[in-house]
Amino acid sequence: MRIFITGADGFIGSAMVERLKDNHELGFLEYDLRDHTQVKAQLHDFNPDVIVHLAARTEVQDSFYEQIVFSEVNYVGTVNLIESASTLPNLKNFVFASTMEVYGWQPISDLIRDGLEEEIFAFDEETQPNPNAPYAVAKYGCEKYLEYAHRSLGLPFTAIRQTNAYGRKDNDFFVTEQIITQMLKDPNEINLGYGEPYRNFIYIDDLLDAWQQVIENPDKCQGEIFCIGPENAIKIKDYVDMIAEKLDWKGTVNWDTKPPRPGEIYILNSTNKKITSKLGWFPKVELSDGLDKTIAVWKDIIENEKPHNHDMPHRKFSKGK
Repeated sequence: MRIFITGADGFIGSAMVERLKDNHELGFLEYDLRDHTQVKAQLHDFNPDVIVHLAARTEVQDSFYEQIVFSEVNYVGTVNLIESASTLPNLKNFVFASTMEVYGWQPISDLIRDGLEEEIFAFDEETQPNPNAPYAVAKYGCEKYLEYAHRSLGLPFTAIRQTNAYGRKDNDFFVTEQIITQMLKDPNEINLGYGEPYRNFIYIDDLLDAWQQVIENPDKCQGEIFCIGPENAIKIKDYVDMIAEKLDWKGTVNWDTKPPRPGEIYILNSTNKKITSKLGWFPKVELSDGLDKTIAVWKDIIENEKPHNHDMPHRKFSKGK
């Protein structure tokens, strides 16, 4: 297939290019997503069968302080891409990287916060989204725009509500890699934010498998929104303990050393039942095994290469290379 990818220089995008390049013809966004004229011209020139839209600002915490930029890039940029895609003659699917963050605040969040509920259940595609961050609001807005374009313009689409992915090799900004690299570099103490929320995690290989299944089966996925799970929610404090045990790290965690997230979300957890029933895909890498793989990568990097921390792929958010 002819596949047009935005965000090909990011964590997921760069790995997806490696996954797809031998069996498909790939094209990459060369312009700012917000430049409608250039984006439309490039799309029509490439004439893809499938669009894979990954480009976005993804650092949720930063979206509280850079609201306008996040809205412009993640929502307006996506609207530009959707409108351009709607005029393509051969498009079989527009696959959009949404996020589990769209669920935002849920009634169970307050119960867990107040100690009135301990059972953690997984959100599914029928759970009502209540986005509670500028990043999440923009992503949910994109989902609704895709639904509008599907009904009114005949645009085929699939939205994937991604879980927290881990397994990065060149960026330690996000929580899993941040915990690992801090512990590897300092045996005495690390600095983290809030430790009470629950999150679920998916290893990069599983995530790529899910995307590939969706990309290569457009007829089974049009008009669908998929959660991908897995149902492995863990409290961040327990997650830190799990990583510390693997590293035999016995230092001190300095909690609450980062600005609090406005309206903290206490639980984000999702199930993969729908996508499994549709496509047969399911996550295979257990959390413990995925952490072992990620730890091994960062041990090697830190011991041998002295990486530049926070070399953030998102700074190239609007284009793919």
